[in-house]
Amino acid sequence: MLAYIAPYWRKLVLVTAVSLVATAVGLAQPYISKLLIDEALLRKNFHALVLVAALMVAVTVLGFVLNIVSSYQYVRVSAGVLFDMRLALYRHLQKLSPRFYARTRTGDIVSRINNDIAEVQRVSADSILSLVSNAVFLCGSTAIMLYLNWRLFLVSALVLPLSLAALSHYQRRLSAQVRTLRERSADIGSFLIETILGMRLVVTSNAEERETSRFRARNQSFVDALLKMQLTFYLAAATPGALVTLSTAAIFLYGGKMVIDGALSIGSLVALMAYHLRLLAPVQGLLGTYTNLVAGGVSLSRLFELLDTPAEVVDAGQPLSSPVRGEIQFDKVTFRHDRDNVVLDGVSFRVPAGSICAIAGPSGIGKSTIADLLVRFYDPESGAVRLDGRDLREIRLADLRSHIALVDQSAYLLHASIRENIAYGRPEAAEDEIVAVAQAAAIHERVMALPEGYETIAGERGLALSAGERHRITIARALLCNPAVLVLDEPTAALDAETERGLATTLKHSLRGRTAIIITHRQALIDAADMVVELLDSGCRMSIAASA
Repeated sequence: MLAYIAPYWRKLVLVTAVSLVATAVGLAQPYISKLLIDEALLRKNFHALVLVAALMVAVTVLGFVLNIVSSYQYVRVSAGVLFDMRLALYRHLQKLSPRFYARTRTGDIVSRINNDIAEVQRVSADSILSLVSNAVFLCGSTAIMLYLNWRLFLVSALVLPLSLAALSHYQRRLSAQVRTLRERSADIGSFLIETILGMRLVVTSNAEERETSRFRARNQSFVDALLKMQLTFYLAAATPGALVTLSTAAIFLYGGKMVIDGALSIGSLVALMAYHLRLLAPVQGLLGTYTNLVAGGVSLSRLFELLDTPAEVVDAGQPLSSPVRGEIQFDKVTFRHDRDNVVLDGVSFRVPAGSICAIAGPSGIGKSTIADLLVRFYDPESGAVRLDGRDLREIRLADLRSHIALVDQSAYLLHASIRENIAYGRPEAAEDEIVAVAQAAAIHERVMALPEGYETIAGERGLALSAGERHRITIARALLCNPAVLVLDEPTAALDAETERGLATTLKHSLRGRTAIIITHRQALIDAADMVVELLDSGCRMSIAASA
């Protein structure tokens, strides 16, 4: 956490100083009650009574103001620290490969970046500052009580060891229960994301009741974990406090006898009782803070599990020199998704700059993997992928992805207007540029036929549009970025034959002058290509046949 706290150390020092002053002011209040009784009431001194009352008002107002200032500023600083952490986590997620997202539930990721961050924020805002103030108040109260009467202080502190033992017992159980609760919460989030996105499947499969039962079971698991945690949480907070409260009766008995015997003034006993009652609050506060820190620590560990996930693709490259010609070369590339699943084995081919190359082959042969390697979602296990003779691993990622654009097989649109979706890679693009690329992708006329034209909202994941419309909009989005190399993964899979032929003709014209790699099994696109690379699975190895 130090890396995130360090930029705010000056503000934290200031907040801590203000909090310490506020605590010191609070420590003076019980002692004022001693002055009230011994110096004003018992001596019947009205002047002293006025001074003590004025002092009490001044101390109360000052403490009130200082506490508000320190609390507000601390929440402000802690929110800044947690925002930096959330931003760092989000940026780290952007670096992780598709392999990470294939094995990790989306709901679990969202739960960590949202719920766990919020829990750390709550604990830091509610607990850390109180930890400092309670510790200082406890030390100050202890010193003043020792000064007033050390015997009574020992009586008040007699049950503290038992309280700490009880706390230690419950916190070990609490840590595991909090983690279980977080996991059950992530289960619910993952279930909702999966079934809401697949609601068409649920409904058409008559699976509504089955999915409702599954949702009910996940909710019940969450409630059971919550109740178990809350019981332990209550026992962890209440048991030590209840033990500490028992010492109050002993102070009444022993202190009262000392007053009767004349060994202690009434004012001192009242002050001691006030400090003892206030001593209970910081002790309980510290015990509760420790319990909160255990819960916050679980959330913090879940966050750092994500932050510590290594990125498979590391950006250690150098900037690309201009201009980029766009020559692509695969040199004995081998890649596997896991230890036993070899996808590409020693693949070699070359695409000259400015050529349109079709990659063909049966499903599962590794065509889409070629696209992933070109934009460095993955790096090859062996061999090299080169752009203009340079290994892609030697090129800065930002430069690489500005010169090689990918139109994925599953077209993804944002819940925004068609204009905003096309201009996503270049938000500053002019109107005529947007129209030009829409025409090149054979989608302009369809957009203009919509009631709101380019201002039409695409809907969540573009579901307000047809699959073919989504694909053509993503092609327009890629063309607007004007890349040197354009990679199209099954761009016409959702189109009918007539629309496909029209798009193929349009693309052949608009792609001239740039390298295009079209992954397809559709003949219209293969016919439009200058060369074809066919991936063939011949048993354990793959061979490549190229034709112009």
